[in-house]
Amino acid sequence: MKNPVFGALCASALALAAAPALAHATLEQSEAPAGAAYRAVIRIGHGCDGQATQTLRVQLPEGFYNAKPMPKAGWTLETVKGPYAQPFDNHGTPMTEGTREVVWSGGDLQDDWYDEFVIRGTVGADVTPGTVLYFSTVQECADGKEEWIDVTGSKEAQNPAPGVTVVAGKAGHGHGHGAAAAAAAPAAQAAPITLGDLTLSGPFTRATPPGAPVAGGFLTVANAGADDRLVAARVDFAGRAEIHEMAMEGDVMKMRQLSHGLAIPAGATVELKPGGYHLMFMDLKQPLVEGETVKVTLQFEKAGEVEVPMTVGPMNAGKRGGKDGGHGGH
Repeated sequence: MKNPVFGALCASALALAAAPALAHATLEQSEAPAGAAYRAVIRIGHGCDGQATQTLRVQLPEGFYNAKPMPKAGWTLETVKGPYAQPFDNHGTPMTEGTREVVWSGGDLQDDWYDEFVIRGTVGADVTPGTVLYFSTVQECADGKEEWIDVTGSKEAQNPAPGVTVVAGKAGHGHGHGAAAAAAAPAAQAAPITLGDLTLSGPFTRATPPGAPVAGGFLTVANAGADDRLVAARVDFAGRAEIHEMAMEGDVMKMRQLSHGLAIPAGATVELKPGGYHLMFMDLKQPLVEGETVKVTLQFEKAGEVEVPMTVGPMNAGKRGGKDGGHGGH
């Protein structure tokens, strides 16, 4: 004869064991190869303090391109378009903008129900393996909301954003023609430049399609002396150059200008790379052509000015070589 008490205890234990898996908004697949398609299945297992979820907003990360959400019966689907930080090579066609946010609204997902929301896209070939792409997700209910927007990766986070870890893609496998080459860095890098106590290395920018208004600039600055600061940049191939940072503001990844410059602390190495600190060349006067070199004048608060030649790499180029390996993800 079955013991009813034992059965109840087992059922309770199973329920408790399953609870954490449904406690947060999570992704079905925790890994995705660089340069390949990825089906982001966002799992929602509860509402807002007992209330039904009526709207779900998902902010798409830099490095996740050509996104297409799956419609859901009974829900209204809306996409918000915007520019990519860097162009994406879609089978040889440069894409400079796409879906950046997906909103399902008008639904009624009860607190004790479970459902999945699907977005299919491509992980950029230049996203560095080990990078975590976060899909910041917000559930909106009648009188409240649940915000899964913490992108720190901390195990102690109370509201972690759903994240997928990028792994190395298969050789020869990528999205767009020449994806393996696109992930490579500019073939020729200039020798490191010394300016006082600063050493500048690995400068590069990326090719742009005709008509593109902006481009990014990247390099590494090592400081062997006292605190310094990168305060300005000048170029002749664009209307102006600015110092920018990609960072989370609330539940949205935004790019902002560092009007007071970028600190280069004593003894530190600061990397300007896609998805973080970078130079932004605004109002391009002509496309940047792969294989060419452009000149950028950088001004430091203490070390002074220096002219840096930047090699123009492929549209999806990520820094290669040295101890760092490739740097991608935007």
